[in-house]
Amino acid sequence: MPSSPLPTDPSTAEGVIREATLDLSADVTALTAAVCDIESVSHDEKALADAIEQALRPLAHLEVIRDGNTIVARTTFGRDERIVLAGHIDTVPLTTVPNLPTRRVGDELWGRGTVDMKGGIGIMLRIAAQVTEPSRDLTFLFYECEEIDGRFNGLARVAETTPHLLAGDFAVLLEPTNGAIEGGCKGTLRVEVVTKGIAAHSARPWKGHNAIHDAGVLLARLTAYEAETINVDGLDYHEALQAVGISGGIAGNVIPDTCTVTVNYRYAPDKDTEQALAHVQHVFDGFEVRLTDAADGARPGLLLPAAKAFIDALDVPVNPKEGWTDVARFSALGVPAVNYGPGDPNLAHMDDEHCPVQQYADAEAALLRWLG
Repeated sequence: MPSSPLPTDPSTAEGVIREATLDLSADVTALTAAVCDIESVSHDEKALADAIEQALRPLAHLEVIRDGNTIVARTTFGRDERIVLAGHIDTVPLTTVPNLPTRRVGDELWGRGTVDMKGGIGIMLRIAAQVTEPSRDLTFLFYECEEIDGRFNGLARVAETTPHLLAGDFAVLLEPTNGAIEGGCKGTLRVEVVTKGIAAHSARPWKGHNAIHDAGVLLARLTAYEAETINVDGLDYHEALQAVGISGGIAGNVIPDTCTVTVNYRYAPDKDTEQALAHVQHVFDGFEVRLTDAADGARPGLLLPAAKAFIDALDVPVNPKEGWTDVARFSALGVPAVNYGPGDPNLAHMDDEHCPVQQYADAEAALLRWLG
């Protein structure tokens, strides 16, 4: 728990604890509250990274490596199997509604990070302290800058510069899942689909050709599109193809000569970016399609022995991850991964972010059963 008193004025950034120590012997709810109360908005994780490093360094069974504000702690017993537990330590910014320091309301913990995802961080710290002689080697990854542009992501940086630190047979990303297992994740890509026209004065439209009107053909194709549900490793992923933006026109008296419809395709992890792009190009055959952004998904790998042992030990619902998470970065390294953690993801980033404390205790107990 924090070594200094909680601030008396939670309504200002200056009132939030910036330096603290973490007591790994505290119960998981108290430890989670302490982790949350060390403000760590993206790019400003140093205070929390310092506290995590300080808490882990004395643990003789762990090798601790620091890379920026990302901390890797790992056992090196030479076990036959290695498990990676990972979580990001940053949060989205605080809001005008005071949501730090945390506060206990009945059986819930309220405040920034209680869902996304400092409950998972608290659980990882508790396990790191308690499981001193694991049956499998363990790697704990506490990484920075997940909530912003991927070029700053600490997990991505470690994967690029020292990928051996992330090697493992199975990984668990402790993102909020409401206590269920969410296997893998869908891929995502965005494209710009362009229609071409001829500019003219809007008083004489017959002299030109309206590119925005042609966008109606694209929208009609999207309206008629029937997205597939694809089973991967026993989980059903619901694909989606949606327009998410449209732009065109340069002035109120000019027939537009171009129009761009931005389309997002969320695709099942049975395909890669190249295959997904080919599908979108087929849907919009006859139009220019420009790829602007893409990230492959991750197969859940639920048929592998390590995943089966995880599912059997936890005995909780198993669902597909319909969004995209950093499990995809593990998949790119050849490490199957799932999402599992406390908190309702629908409350992530909300002013009223809160989590039942029982979910922290249940997730900790479940992971200890698995790793015991």
